[in-house]
Amino acid sequence: MLKNKIIATAKKTIEIEGKAISNLVHFIDDEFANIVQLINQSKGRVVVTGIGKSANVATKIVATLNSTGTPALFMHAADAIHGDLGMIQQDDTVICISKSGNTPEIKVLIPLIKQAGNKLIALTSNKKSFLGINAHYVLNAHIEKEACPNNLAPTTSTTAQMVMGDALAIALLDLKGFSSADFAKYHPGGALGKRLYLQVDDLLINNEKPVVQENDTIKEVINEISKKRLGVTAVLNNNKLTGIITDGDIRRMLSDNTNFLTLQAKDIMSKNPKTVQSGTLAIDALALMEESNITQLLVLTATNSYLGVVHLHDLIKEGIV
Repeated sequence: MLKNKIIATAKKTIEIEGKAISNLVHFIDDEFANIVQLINQSKGRVVVTGIGKSANVATKIVATLNSTGTPALFMHAADAIHGDLGMIQQDDTVICISKSGNTPEIKVLIPLIKQAGNKLIALTSNKKSFLGINAHYVLNAHIEKEACPNNLAPTTSTTAQMVMGDALAIALLDLKGFSSADFAKYHPGGALGKRLYLQVDDLLINNEKPVVQENDTIKEVINEISKKRLGVTAVLNNNKLTGIITDGDIRRMLSDNTNFLTLQAKDIMSKNPKTVQSGTLAIDALALMEESNITQLLVLTATNSYLGVVHLHDLIKEGIV
């Protein structure tokens, strides 16, 4: 019975918050569009402030805005009235987050922001609150009730604030024409950034360049594959790529031939190997590997000169996979 009660409570929480989020679409209107245009045209930053759990939401919204091309910073509402108001510059736009819109710190802060001449945007659940009435614009994040059984702990309200902040950030991203290349500039670290900027050329510099000629012996082929430790070698003829030999090709040769000492590279190579051009994103190389069910790709220049090998292990090591 205890487990059933736990499951029921969790499901009810999700249902309440899900309903509240779905209801937010009714508040995306001309006012919302005006706010997006105001921020987009501003020469300053977006200063996001709040207190309590709303302050935590504010820090997340700031992070999302910054990462999607809209300069933003966080200012705690309590600290603001004790000196941090100096953070706000002349052209900055201020977003103040408060469920009730009537907390004492907010009531003190709002007139100070307006006196400085900054545009004030309220993100609140109560448009008729002190904040809602005195702000220049309102982002309506109205909810019927918190998911908390006592309707006290900020749950649904903070979720709604977060979602409205995401809607604002993505609308700005779209308006700015913020591309994946722009995104990579702000996320150079970690797997996410690498997916957006890491190229196969960046991986080649850490690898040997296995290569044999068509007329090389099987012993020379095995030695090259073993020496370069990539499980593969390219096969060339007059500096032109003609094939590829893998560990698997060697094993099949040993299984199928009793007299392999007379064989040459051209006799066991696979023709028309899978290749990618220099400058190809590592994530695109991974997609080709997965599509072709292979673990290596040969990399060529724009004039089809052989550059080297990129291996699945390279992608795993870099966190792409």
